[in-house]
Amino acid sequence: MYTRILVANRGEIALRILRACREMGIETVAVFSEADRGAAYLDLADQAICIGGPRGGDSYLKQASIIAAAEIGNVQAIHPGYGFLAENPGFADVCRSCQIDFIGPTPEAMMLLGDKEKARRLAKKADVPVVPGSDGIVESEDAALRTAHELGFPVLIKAVAGGGGRGMRVAQNDLKFKSELAQAQAEAGAAFGDPSVYLEKYVQFPRHIEVQLIADQHGNVCHLFERDCTTQRRHQKLIEESPAPNLSDELRAEICDAAVRIARAANYTNAGTVEFILDRENNFYFIEVNTRIQVEHPVTELVTNIDLIKTMIRVAAGEELPFTQENIKPSGAAMECRINAEDPNHGFRPNPGKIDRLIAPGGFGVRFDSHAHSGYSVPPYYDSMIGKLLVHQPTRDEAIACMLRALTELRVDGLKTTKPILREILNHTAFHEMRMDTTFVERTWKKRD
Repeated sequence: MYTRILVANRGEIALRILRACREMGIETVAVFSEADRGAAYLDLADQAICIGGPRGGDSYLKQASIIAAAEIGNVQAIHPGYGFLAENPGFADVCRSCQIDFIGPTPEAMMLLGDKEKARRLAKKADVPVVPGSDGIVESEDAALRTAHELGFPVLIKAVAGGGGRGMRVAQNDLKFKSELAQAQAEAGAAFGDPSVYLEKYVQFPRHIEVQLIADQHGNVCHLFERDCTTQRRHQKLIEESPAPNLSDELRAEICDAAVRIARAANYTNAGTVEFILDRENNFYFIEVNTRIQVEHPVTELVTNIDLIKTMIRVAAGEELPFTQENIKPSGAAMECRINAEDPNHGFRPNPGKIDRLIAPGGFGVRFDSHAHSGYSVPPYYDSMIGKLLVHQPTRDEAIACMLRALTELRVDGLKTTKPILREILNHTAFHEMRMDTTFVERTWKKRD
């Protein structure tokens, strides 16, 4: 087992990893930007090293600075968290060349699955259904338009690299197609340094189901069941839950088994998430693999009672999984609401600034993962999420009731947050009956945009 790990991230996920390491008796090195200097969570690390300016490109994305900090800190491994360099195969390869373990999948698996078109081909080989789409990257505007006609409008234009909804556009017809294609390519190029896109038939009104995986270096692959991430806005998740409501045991087993087949086909190790969409006829289709731990991983931790961060560390150190698929017995219903410093009444515009007062909710089955506190200033340089409010209760109805109570108890004074719209969604009949799809929030609260 490792004795010293560097945490190559910030905020909530950095705190989550620091806590896990402290409990495991592992020393830690935290890195921070000038914007995060003095952050309270840094006190939990054994050593904290500044790696650059406030912007991500000058600090958390600067590979040379992070490797230098790792060498100064004399660490054996680096945990990348999520975002920043977490899905960068080049960085994972640099770690390997420096004889520092990367706590995540291999560079080869990341390269294979990080390219969505290659991942689609792999899924087909693993006998996993995929959404009908282009045969590889679209090479020209005319070729793309011909493919769009073959698929039939509406079509989804998707960046080959990256994720998080960036470089993704829906074209409803010929008139919109060329402009949407150009915007998707420009956005993909700016976000991921690769403007390549491909096309998929747009599945209208889908649900978004994802499967949490964990695999060791000894050939053991387990799924930790599924999460429903349907409640989202413009591909940005707002509420996640497990188990997915209104999903039969047979369909759940099919989706989870499909995720494991993809992982085995890719020789995948460590934590990852396979994402699917589910149409109105309950047909499921593979869409992509996130080769990292995800924001919503605590939802799975609550229903399975498995600490994913600690498991990631143990797997990276070469240990076998301490459980088998048969040992994993999910219990109850868990739900997560993302608390973002955003103004829902003005297009979810980021609202950085000082938190005058923060009161975290508590009580049976309530968990609040956050690095923020009263007096903390949310910087404008990074993702606007300031916390994740989670509940775990025996049933979904009880989880909803608990979440509404916890949201009422949560106080974040001084900033506008997503709290009001989260309460509205949770009170909506469609959410209670799970008559949701990934565009429901946009259609229902379109006045907010």
